[in-house]
Amino acid sequence: MSNQMTTPAESPAQVVRGLYDALSKGDVPGVLARLAPEVIVDEPTQLPYGGVHQGREVFVRSILGAMTGYANVAITDAEVFEGPAGVIGRLTGTLTAHTTGEEFPLTMVEIHRVEDGTVREIDVYTKNPHELAAFYARAETGTRR
Repeated sequence: MSNQMTTPAESPAQVVRGLYDALSKGDVPGVLARLAPEVIVDEPTQLPYGGVHQGREVFVRSILGAMTGYANVAITDAEVFEGPAGVIGRLTGTLTAHTTGEEFPLTMVEIHRVEDGTVREIDVYTKNPHELAAFYARAETGTRR
């Protein structure tokens, strides 16, 4: 008889909840642990970090790095729903521009494909990508609305 204990695998929804928890805490190693090495993230093209990105290091550098380069990110709520199409996440929060202190309410919906305990793909949709892009442009130049 073995004394080895195995932990049950996380459900896809639990993986995404763990990803969101790590994101909300700024825990980059925790974020990386939940992403597949070759994760594909598709962001709205209007954003300064928009487009398709592949690889977890690229995600951290190109997406998280860009977001936090312009603003502090505070996630205030994360809802996760699991269904036949994958795992759907709804994030809300606030971006606060480093240069001006302007606050921008952020709402994102993400569709995650989770396999073998890691996120393989994320399709990201923002409620208002053109307004978000304009916020980033103001944050970059130090101007307010």
